[in-house]
Amino acid sequence: MSPSPEAVAHQEARERISEAAARASRTLWRQVDPDAIRPSWLAILARVLVIVSSGQLATARATDPWLLALLAPTGEGRGVPVAHAMARGEALLDVVTRTVIADAGRSADSVGMVARPAVTSYIRVVEGGACNRCIVLAGREYGVSKAFARHPKCHCGMEPVTREHKPTPVDPKDLYASMSAAERKSAFGEAAVKAIDEGADIAQVVNARRGMSSAVVYGQKILKTTEGVTRRGIAGQRLKRFEGAGARAQSSRPRLMPEEIYKQADGDRDHAVRLLKFHGYIV
Repeated sequence: MSPSPEAVAHQEARERISEAAARASRTLWRQVDPDAIRPSWLAILARVLVIVSSGQLATARATDPWLLALLAPTGEGRGVPVAHAMARGEALLDVVTRTVIADAGRSADSVGMVARPAVTSYIRVVEGGACNRCIVLAGREYGVSKAFARHPKCHCGMEPVTREHKPTPVDPKDLYASMSAAERKSAFGEAAVKAIDEGADIAQVVNARRGMSSAVVYGQKILKTTEGVTRRGIAGQRLKRFEGAGARAQSSRPRLMPEEIYKQADGDRDHAVRLLKFHGYIV
C-alpha cells in the first residue's frame, strides 16, 4: 500500500521545517570563534535552542490537523475517552520531555567533542536503569563523528577519549555484576538472568530477542529466534553441525529462546546448560 497524498505532504512539511531549522543552526555555528570555541559557543547556544524548540513546536502543532483531516472521513478520528487520553498524554509528555532534554545534552557533548581536535573518539557510558540493549553496548568506543545511538528515555552518555584522557570502559559483564537482582530481572527478564548466571553471553541472550517469535514444531508451540542462525552465527554453526546441514545458508532446526530452554529442561540444570551451549548462548 502506497502512502496517501496527505501523509506524503505531512512528511514533506516536516522535512521543510527541519531543513529550515538546520540551516539556521548552521548559520549560527559559523559564528563560533575557532580561537575561543567554548565561550563563543555558549554565547549562541540559547539562540540555537530557540531554533530547535520552535521547530519542534511547529511540527507538533501540525499533527492534530493532519490526523483529523486524514481519519475523520473514515470515522476513525473520534479519539478515546478523556480520562484515557489524559493518562496517555501525560505518559507521552514524560517520555518526550526526558528524551528531548537528554538529547540536547548529548548533542552539546557531541558538538563540543567534534570541535576539539584532541578528541579522537568517545566511550559509551551506560548508567543504572538502562535497558538491556544499552547494557550490551556498554564501554563500546566510537569515532567522534559517529552518531550516538539512543532510544526514548535512554540513560546513556558519552565520555571523550584523547591521548591524555583514556577512560577505563565498563563492559557489559562489569555492569551486570554491579546490578542488584531486581535490576537484573527488570532489565533482562527472569529466564535471561538465569541463562547469564549459568555462563551465557549477555549479547547472545539480548540479541536473540530481536528475532523472537512463536512457532509450532511437531504439534508443540515453542519460542524461537531467527537471530544468529546463519552459517556465520555461533548458534547457526552448532545447529548445522548437529544435523549435517551441508551447504545450506542456515539450519532448519529452530534456535530456542532461553525461556523455551528452561521450559524444556524442566528443572534439570545440567540439561539446561547443555541446551544453552547447543543453541549458542554459552559461547
